[in-house]
Amino acid sequence: MRHVLAVVTLSVSAVACAGTAKPDTDPKGTIPPISWGPCTDIKRPDGQPPVQQDPNVRCAKLAVPLDYAKPDAGTIQLALIKVAATDPARRIGSLVFNFGGPGGSGVDTLDQAAKAFTTLRTRYDLVSFDPRGVERSSGVRCGTGADMDRWVALNTLPANRRTREASKAANAEFARLCQRDSGRVLPYVGTVNAARDMERLRTALGDAKLNYLGMSYGTHLGAVYATMFPKNVGRMVLDAPLDPTVTFRERTLSQTRGFQDAYRSFLRSCVKDGCEIGKTVQAANTNVDRLMNRLVRKPLPVAGRQLTQGLASTGVAAALYSELSWPFLEKAVSQAIKGRGETLMYLADSYTGRNPDGTYSTQMSSFPAITCVDTAERPDESRLLGTWQAALRISPLFGSEGSGGLCSIWPAQGSNEAKRVNATGSAPIVVVGGKGDPATPYQWAPRLTSQLKTATLITYEGEGHGAYTSGSTCIRRAVDGYLLNDKVPGRNVSCPAA
Repeated sequence: MRHVLAVVTLSVSAVACAGTAKPDTDPKGTIPPISWGPCTDIKRPDGQPPVQQDPNVRCAKLAVPLDYAKPDAGTIQLALIKVAATDPARRIGSLVFNFGGPGGSGVDTLDQAAKAFTTLRTRYDLVSFDPRGVERSSGVRCGTGADMDRWVALNTLPANRRTREASKAANAEFARLCQRDSGRVLPYVGTVNAARDMERLRTALGDAKLNYLGMSYGTHLGAVYATMFPKNVGRMVLDAPLDPTVTFRERTLSQTRGFQDAYRSFLRSCVKDGCEIGKTVQAANTNVDRLMNRLVRKPLPVAGRQLTQGLASTGVAAALYSELSWPFLEKAVSQAIKGRGETLMYLADSYTGRNPDGTYSTQMSSFPAITCVDTAERPDESRLLGTWQAALRISPLFGSEGSGGLCSIWPAQGSNEAKRVNATGSAPIVVVGGKGDPATPYQWAPRLTSQLKTATLITYEGEGHGAYTSGSTCIRRAVDGYLLNDKVPGRNVSCPAA
């Protein structure tokens, strides 16, 4: 789940017509099996050799209709990746991943994260894809790298009219560039269409059922799929779940509170272990506030660029997604207070998808593109102002008007079709929610569980966005037990912090 301060925030999705996501049938026509081959364009930030040297990792393309209502009106190609099972004699089938966003590249992420799923890989081919509108799958682009640099660097402080007017102007320009550069695909990048794509993927893989692990936004994609194709659901796990019924205001305030709570937990942990930022929580928080205010007046030079307050806040938010990143965050903030902004800039760049050469992945543009067609909500200026003011009361550091500001002027029409999910008639679905998750607050987990009539909830008591990769052996045992052995967890299962 991506969170960019004062520009865009978490979204749930929908496309097509209002109401409940409708059960669908298999796409018409024959879908040929996938022709796997070497991966030739995987991004390797660690500088390791190209992935195509590994014969167990393969890539492919899958043709899907741009517009399912007009299947003869053209196609787009979805980029796929597969990491082969290590024990093929005991292979269950494919396990499809969506790692979140909306707008994250499944191809790049699975390539980098496959080692985290070694146990699951023994009996599954691990499969992921770039959803429509993302990266290699007709990824949405909005201007040049320089345009993106200006957009992500916007300050969120001071909280005054001038800052808001600058944000509104930047959003308008961003939306214009998106229409100019990607207008053909903008109306068709929503989650209902992505769920239809995933059904075509299941068929092309030759699997009788879809086995699926969705994280963050991927939980919503999985929930919509289970509502549209309930009889084709195999073993499905939804980790760090969204509540698709929340409004922009509810979502923004819940996330702002979640990031503020995670930030306070970080400061408490930092002080407990001897903190470079400050000796007490109050002192550390004051020093961070002073840093942000100073960056408004005088950004820090970093390799020909400037670390603005907006980028610094994004860097802080990025490190709050995982408790494992907290020591790195302490170092980054401490260095910035002393006048060195390289580490905070690195955190911000990793979050916004900026490459060392100044280009960007599509995650920052795919995110609002999917978000804004996934809801019919278009808040007016009065509602946006009220949301912004309420969020600032929760956290001056993380408060914003949320995605509503950009979506209110988005050039593609939105819909509420996927705001109601139920999965009636599907196989059991396992939902995993974390008490200390900043991006998908815990209260969304029982809500989604209730909406999905076939779901059961596992609660994780620890910090971070997503429980399966948190290091919790309890969560691992429960999820692996279901995915590998079809052992559905009991009711009210709770796992302690790792």
